[in-house]
Amino acid sequence: MPKKKVKKIFIIDTNVILHDYKCIYKFKENDLVLPIVVLEELDKLKKGSDLISYNAREFTRELDNLAGKRLFSEGIPLGKGLGTLYIETGKEFSKRLLESFSEKTPDHRILAIAEYLKNKYTDRPVILVSKDINLRMKAKSLDIEAEDYESDKVQDIDQFKQTANIITNISDDFIRLIYEAKEGIAIDKFPLKKRIENNNYFILKGNRLSTLVYYSKKEKRIYRVEKRKAYGIEPRNAEQTFALDGLFRDELQLIAITGRAGTGKTLLALAAALHQRKNFNQILVARPIIPLSNRDLGYLPGDVKDKIGPYMQPLYDNLSVIKHKFSPESKEYKNIEEMIKNEELVIQPLAYIRGRSLSGVFFIIDEAQNLTPHEVKTIITRAGENTKLVFTGDIEQIDSPYLDSRSNGLTYMIDKMKNQDLFLHVNLIKGERSYLAELASALL
Repeated sequence: MPKKKVKKIFIIDTNVILHDYKCIYKFKENDLVLPIVVLEELDKLKKGSDLISYNAREFTRELDNLAGKRLFSEGIPLGKGLGTLYIETGKEFSKRLLESFSEKTPDHRILAIAEYLKNKYTDRPVILVSKDINLRMKAKSLDIEAEDYESDKVQDIDQFKQTANIITNISDDFIRLIYEAKEGIAIDKFPLKKRIENNNYFILKGNRLSTLVYYSKKEKRIYRVEKRKAYGIEPRNAEQTFALDGLFRDELQLIAITGRAGTGKTLLALAAALHQRKNFNQILVARPIIPLSNRDLGYLPGDVKDKIGPYMQPLYDNLSVIKHKFSPESKEYKNIEEMIKNEELVIQPLAYIRGRSLSGVFFIIDEAQNLTPHEVKTIITRAGENTKLVFTGDIEQIDSPYLDSRSNGLTYMIDKMKNQDLFLHVNLIKGERSYLAELASALL
């Protein structure tokens, strides 16, 4: 007879729920334990307008719907093919735990429950799941198995760091043909053995000639890409040329632009938005607020506008770069001033966007690597007719303590959307801010 599979027991930390409030359905047939202290922490976090508070409220509602009039003493089945959810009340600190951690913080109370369950269920694996690296280290020091929440992590992130696709040994005759073909060339005439699956850009190099091209997955055609300006901003390298071209393509409703600091991600997106302002009712530029050292905004002086100002300043800096391409008397400069005055161009924290239905909007989401996969999904599902969403970010520079290069929302979105006709991802490589900035980004 085949050996019966032993079900694991997973103990869920608060930050896992705040990352994905549907997490309890991601552990297959294994049983879950929710420490009572997690409910206490969720209760403290549920009031607020940010996405963390939203997730706390949604999970609490989900838990209430599951329980109904039932008690958790016998556990609540999570559904067909899934395990059972239990709530575990507080446990006494063992001597070993007290000697290691004298303070009874929420994290240490969770460890007490984990230790109790490990000793109680010696025949089953007991695993603490947390996105807090320090808590996982503390658990392992007590011989308690601990893991990160891996459900929405992307396995291969090297695909997001690639440079422009360069194809050599293309005949000059074929490159001339691309120059002449205004309607593009069918993909079956393209001399490339490798199958192209996504919307993508290429640098074609012949003996004497070279050109930049775009492959449209929907139309299955190759088009020549011409360098163009957008509201005074001119691309300085091939990748920037590709990004700007994609930002102007109507069929691409969802775009991700990644790259290190100084590569021009947000500047190009904002310039393209301003250039196409007549095609949209409004241009929205937003970014998540991640307070430094995890200190709440309440610590900062002044009113709400004063508190959020420093976090929005990089966006205003990009706008200032564009404005200073023109004289204050120019039509372009005055257009920007007028758009801000009439709220046709709005720069604000991302939390202010939640709950809105976005129709006829060119929406730029900056620093998207600091969003969770669920937060990115929430934003995209707000998109209405004639809306273009542009997510920009550096997947290697993450400020959130519970996200990394494989679990953040930007990486997750690129991985899940890469085969869709309306999606494009461009990775910018070369920094254009200054030689010093490029050197620091590469070496420090």
